[in-house]
Amino acid sequence: MTTKKKETIASFEEGLEKLEKLVSEMEDSKLPLDKLITHYETGNKLLAQCDLKLKEAEKKIEILKAKTESGPQFEPLDEKQ
Repeated sequence: MTTKKKETIASFEEGLEKLEKLVSEMEDSKLPLDKLITHYETGNKLLAQCDLKLKEAEKKIEILKAKTESGPQFEPLDEKQ
């Protein structure tokens, strides 16, 4: 039994590029069925990773947005100087 190394993406853009390449190859009718299935499985994994990257970015944006909406945070000056 062989174990496949899970391929992870470094960025959303990298994942999207790989997905586009897979789809392009799948649309080519010359691929055999077993290769199509492998591409489909790989595409699903890439899609999940891209979705995770998007959700992480959305969380960061919400945090930044909340900080901006609450205004600047000032600390009181120490008057004993």
